[in-house]
Amino acid sequence: MNQNVFYLDNASFFAFFYKILYPIEWLMTHLLVIFHKALTFLGFKDGPGAAWWMSIVLLVIFVHLCILPIFVRQMKSMQKMQALQPKLQHIQAKYKGKNDPASREAQQRETMKLYQDMGANPAGSCLPLLIQSPIFMTMFYVLSSVSYVARGVKAPYGAFTVEVAKDFEATHVFNVSLASMFSTSGSSARITIGVFIALMCGLMFLQQYYNLRRNLPRESMHGQQYNMQRSMMFIFPLMYIFSGATFPFGVLVYWLTNNVCNLIRTIWQVEHMPTPGSPAAETRARRVRKREEERRKRKGLPSVEEEALAKAKAAEAERAEKGHQRQQPNRRKNKSRKKR
Repeated sequence: MNQNVFYLDNASFFAFFYKILYPIEWLMTHLLVIFHKALTFLGFKDGPGAAWWMSIVLLVIFVHLCILPIFVRQMKSMQKMQALQPKLQHIQAKYKGKNDPASREAQQRETMKLYQDMGANPAGSCLPLLIQSPIFMTMFYVLSSVSYVARGVKAPYGAFTVEVAKDFEATHVFNVSLASMFSTSGSSARITIGVFIALMCGLMFLQQYYNLRRNLPRESMHGQQYNMQRSMMFIFPLMYIFSGATFPFGVLVYWLTNNVCNLIRTIWQVEHMPTPGSPAAETRARRVRKREEERRKRKGLPSVEEEALAKAKAAEAERAEKGHQRQQPNRRKNKSRKKR
């Protein structure tokens, strides 16, 4: 029996979980059908054409655009937390070795005050993930269950009627049906599926490599934790080899598109919102400085170095004029204030 049947077992934990997500499933099916109708109206064909698999691509892009504000908020929260690390380490060092209740309470109070003063939320980087995960899990389930609807194993739901599901199954991409799997396909289809799995692995590796080598502070690029992250960079992509061979090709189309979007999003984040002290932050600082120099040159303004030198000379001249003398307090004013 197909390994995806656990999604349909009414007694399983997964079935109960996906019942909770049914409103999102219903919405996803309707969005897929809407995109499909729009593509067929524009000239894309059904069956061996590209209407259905392009609908999957458009749905993934649409979801990523919807969660983009959440992603930006997550990145800003992470930046605030990273900027607080030196102060948090100072508080931890201050109370190191002090295990009495008063010290623990004082440490917690100072830590919470620091979060409040800086407007940082420790859970700010986690909450967006809790919102994103059900959406992508639902998309995964919807694409995995199409073949069951087409064969009558699963009841139609949302916009997925039996006819729609059969039409979806009939779509071929590079001579591979969207319902085909590696274990049940011919040699040519297996080559196509293998290429998709390899691309999925490569894109995930690039995403993790970009984060690890470009967006990590230089002082963190050593030690046991760094070595563990580097090992995960190779292990996680390899998991696609085993999981990708057990799912329909339509799920692989979704997965590959999702990895492309994640890589683009990661590159944008690293280049525009890098971690302080990382190689990406140094590159961005040089890029911003170069743009500022070009702007000043176009407008005929002094360069950054010239402006800094002029300010230093003005400050030195002001100190020389005052004679480096300490200004004496006005005792008469202080006495009059005390009398009042």
